[in-house]
Amino acid sequence: MSSLRAALILLVIAASTVVHVVPLLAVALVKAALPFARLRKACNAVLNAIAESWIGANSAMAERLLRTRVQVQEDAALRRDGHYLVLANHQSWVDIVILQKVFNRRIPLMRFFLKRQLFWVPLLGLAWWALDFPFMGRHTPKQIARRPELARRDIETTRRACEKFRDMPVAIMNFVEGTRFTPAKHARQGAPYRHLLKPKSGGVAFVLDAMGEGLHAILDVTIAYPGGRPSMMDLLADRVPMVHVHVRQRPIPAELLHGDYQNDRAFRIRFQHWMNGLWQEKDAEMARLLGE
Repeated sequence: MSSLRAALILLVIAASTVVHVVPLLAVALVKAALPFARLRKACNAVLNAIAESWIGANSAMAERLLRTRVQVQEDAALRRDGHYLVLANHQSWVDIVILQKVFNRRIPLMRFFLKRQLFWVPLLGLAWWALDFPFMGRHTPKQIARRPELARRDIETTRRACEKFRDMPVAIMNFVEGTRFTPAKHARQGAPYRHLLKPKSGGVAFVLDAMGEGLHAILDVTIAYPGGRPSMMDLLADRVPMVHVHVRQRPIPAELLHGDYQNDRAFRIRFQHWMNGLWQEKDAEMARLLGE
């Protein structure tokens, strides 16, 4: 029965994706051909509405076919017209489904920084491009040491994306750990947290520098799975009974705006100290949500 349920849900999601992506791409092509910024901006509203409809349809389907309960605690005043930087821990691809369910039509459409290879995912890659999701390279420290221009290229991509986001309501999503949590990665890092990997501050710093006062607040999201870290198949097979989500709105420290994270060592240390403090609080919050 679990396999049949998963197959049915995948079939519905595939049909919903085709139904939504085709008009999304049509509007994106019209937008690209329009000569006036005001008309292109109007197309953005249509594109966002189509994407939110797709997310809403998938969430409604999941509520009908799955018994997963999502318990949300909010210490935030959410706005559809806000400008947010959303920071979250990352344990599973299920995190994205949960984030979309919690925030859809309550804050602006979330934009993720995606690795460049995802552009080639059938239908979805083009949809992400149409919605102005930034595509980034994924480079190791050794690769960057050999070719410093790789880091500069990603910084420039971040700046171009943020320039687009300045004139529209937006929620920029960042999984600060940079990868999904696993016990092996945790042990390899020697992370000082029980439930989290070490945070990577560079991407957050670049967004704050590029957006500046254009961002209203940080939404600090903690996601916990009392039944253990699930796979996407666990979710589709109805093996995720409960998810806890805590949303905390935080002000953006003025002293962390417009700093040179890459070249100013003192600023980089200050920024990392702030981020590590957030992660210490998040680790304690994870323990609370898991009942430890």
